Formats: sequence, structure tokens, C-alpha cells
Amino acid sequence: MNYDIVVIGGGLGGLTAGAKLTREGKRVLLIEQHSQPGGCATTFRRHDFTFEVGLHEMDGPSSRDMKNRIFTDLEVFDNVQFIRVPEFFHFVNDRINITIPHDPSAAGAILKERFPEDATGIDEYFRHILNPKKKAAGEETPEDISVGEFLDSIINNEDLKLILLGNLGYFHDDPFSLSLAYYSIAQGSYFNGGASYIKGGSQKLSDHLAEYIRKHGGEVMLNHLVTGINEENGKLTGVMYRQKGKDNSDILKAYADEIIVNAAVPLLAEMVSGELKASLVKEIRKQRTGASLLTVYFGFKSNLRTLGHNHYSTFFFDNSIKSQTNILANNRGDFRRRSFTFVDYGQIDSAIAPEGKSVGAICCIDYTSFWDDLSQEEYKSKKEEVAKIFIKRLEKYIPGITDVIEYCEVGTPTTVRRYTLNPEGAVYGFAQTPGRILIDTSGLPANLHFASAWGKTGGGFSGAIYSGYLCAINILRKRK
Repeated sequence: MNYDIVVIGGGLGGLTAGAKLTREGKRVLLIEQHSQPGGCATTFRRHDFTFEVGLHEMDGPSSRDMKNRIFTDLEVFDNVQFIRVPEFFHFVNDRINITIPHDPSAAGAILKERFPEDATGIDEYFRHILNPKKKAAGEETPEDISVGEFLDSIINNEDLKLILLGNLGYFHDDPFSLSLAYYSIAQGSYFNGGASYIKGGSQKLSDHLAEYIRKHGGEVMLNHLVTGINEENGKLTGVMYRQKGKDNSDILKAYADEIIVNAAVPLLAEMVSGELKASLVKEIRKQRTGASLLTVYFGFKSNLRTLGHNHYSTFFFDNSIKSQTNILANNRGDFRRRSFTFVDYGQIDSAIAPEGKSVGAICCIDYTSFWDDLSQEEYKSKKEEVAKIFIKRLEKYIPGITDVIEYCEVGTPTTVRRYTLNPEGAVYGFAQTPGRILIDTSGLPANLHFASAWGKTGGGFSGAIYSGYLCAINILRKRK
């Protein structure tokens, strides 16, 4: 079969690119190896509960947010409902208990009242992330530093730094290897435009985009795995693929003028050969793969408000973290002390649990290296142990929560890797390190494009959506 564009992967980047291109009349084939579209923007059902794979909150969408334009263009607002979350986050350690709103003025006032000696630094923090420095015409790009360095330069109180880093896990595992330039844009978007949850779960957005592609004449092929890329006379001409789970199934071919990769860039290197493979491997070596996540999913018999819990997203930092220099070691440490996030979807009209019940999730930074060498029995046993550890820790903060747990399940970094095929289970693609050198695409075929968290715009829901839309725009301009 012949197409204008073949999209490898049905995550948000691929779905957004495919939707925009079909809207403009292009013949698109999207191939996704999973049984449902969305990548990390998916949900799964257990008994009465719908569990959210990846979405805690999405920045915006707001009038200052490019997603507003994208969602209008692709009829998302007509088909997907966004529920505003009540606050940015609640932060707890044994010394501090504080709630940070999305409104930057209100957040600044709360922090200044608690840390008056750092009022100047608090102002500088918000000034910087709300108005990140941009390169002016003729100017050199400002030198990028780490978030950790930035906070050390403006803030004295260590607990204040930890509060400001409460949602660090949205981006990376270490403030001292996270790009300030990247963080400022991402964090600033939360403070500039608030945040939302997709009513019914992120699958609603992914399903809409997949259906939009079909509605406009494109094809979405699930349960199929791309195994290679066709190359003829030095030009990429399409892809080879087969049915997932059947190693002896026939190899199929799809020909296309343009190929969009919505898969991890290291996986692309395995699909090609020769000079292209060598070039990709060289570029990948310049990058650092980001961290993964562990998630404990809960189905509760009742809404947690009945236990006196009133926060949507709470970041629990272990008391052993005295400064931001302790964060990375803690993220690699024992689960009994590892910091974690608890999201209580029952605080909003999330529509992912029956009336009177609710869904929650504990999430923490994690790595496949902690799970890879286990036998099947050891793996199962460790998951059960980790669940018990976190339930016990959560009970300390929300007394009585153990008694209302109806269902519990653990997803590990190897779970993420199995369903997304991302190396090391990385959820945000390549790490956004200070001064990161982007993959040089000048030596790659002109009809090969990237649209994922592994590209220029970085990870997270917004990063993937931007990547897909911009990729589609570039192809449309090129084809004109």
C-alpha cells in the first residue's frame, strides 16, 4: 500500500501528527504495537475502576498555551472534557506542610509568609520561570545551568528549595542535572495557565485523536510492530511491519513519501542499517536516557474526603532529604524512604470510579535496573513488598486509608518498557540536561521525522503533543 506518510508509533506525538496531516488531506497510516493508542496517555480497567497510566495533571490548556490552538484545530475541545485541578500541589515532610496554588502571585505570597528571609529569592524564582530568557536576534544563546545551581544562587533555606522542587519528578530525577531553560518553560506553563485532568482518563484524548485520523481517511493499525525501514537507492521508501505477538506472521510493507518516528530514537537505530544506523548511534551516544517511574494503583471503597483527605496531588519528601543534594540518592534508595507522589483522583469529577468510590495512585522515580535481574517469582514478590511499604507509609499521613483499599496493583519500570518499548522504561525520553546537544538531523534522510518525547520539545504530555503538531506543520510546509 502507498501512503503520503507512515507514522511509527501511536503515542500522543504520533497521534497528533497523524491527526493534523489527515486534516490537511494527507493519506496517513499509523502503526502502533499496543492494543490501544496513546502510549503513556492510556488507561486500563480493573473491576469497577479505571486506572490512569500516566496523567496526573496536564499544564493548561489555556489561552497562552499552544495546546489551545492545537486542540481547537483538531476538535479536541468538542470531544474531550478537561477538569481543572484545585491546586498545583501539596508538599509534606516532617518539617513542612504547605499547599502551593497555581496562581503565581498567591503562591509567592504563601511562600514569603513562611520564608520571609528569602522573599527576594522567591521573587527572582517566579520572575525567571514566568519570563524565561529567550535568545534575541543577533545574541548568543544564554549559557544554560542546572535548576539546582539556580536555586542555590537565589534561595538560602533548604526546605524552601525542596518545596519548589516538589514536582521535580514531572521532569527528571536530579535538580543538578536538569536544564534550567527546559524546566523554566515547563514549570512556568503550570503557573501561567494552571492544570487539568482529562475527564474519564487520558485514553479519551488518545481515542479521539485516533478516531479523528480514521474519520479523515487515515488508517490506525493496532497490535502491529514495525520491524524495519525500507531503503532503496539511498532513500527511505517505507516500513516493514508484522502482527504483534506472532513472530511467524507475514512481514508486510507500506510505502510512503515521509516517515514519522513516534518511537524512542534508540529503537529507530535498530530498524535501519549502514550509514544511517552509524549516524544515529553516534547521535544517541551524546544523549542520556531519562528515568522511569513506579506506580501503585489503588481502587478505594469510598471517597478519601471521608477520611479528611482534601488534596489532589501531594508530594511526600522523606525527612532524610535535608537539601536538594540528597534528592538523587533518595530516588535511587530504599523504598522505605524514597519520596513519592500521591494523586487522589476522587478530589475532582474524574469519572474513573463508580459513585461513592475513588481511584488513587502513588508514584515515584524508579529504574529498570532495580527489577531486571529478578526471576518471575522474585519480581512478583518484590511488587507485593513495595505495595505494602507504600501503603504503610501512606497510612501515616492518611489514617484509615488501609481499610478502604478495595484493589491494589503495582506497575514497574519494566511494565513501562513492555507496553511502550521505551529503553529503560524511560517516560520522558532523553534527559533534559543543561546545554543538551540535540540530535543533529542534518545528516539524516530529509523524509525522516521525529515526533515524540525523545525529540526537541522533550517529554510529558505537552512536549509530545507539541512535537507531533510541529512535525506535521514542517512536513506540510515542505510538501508545499
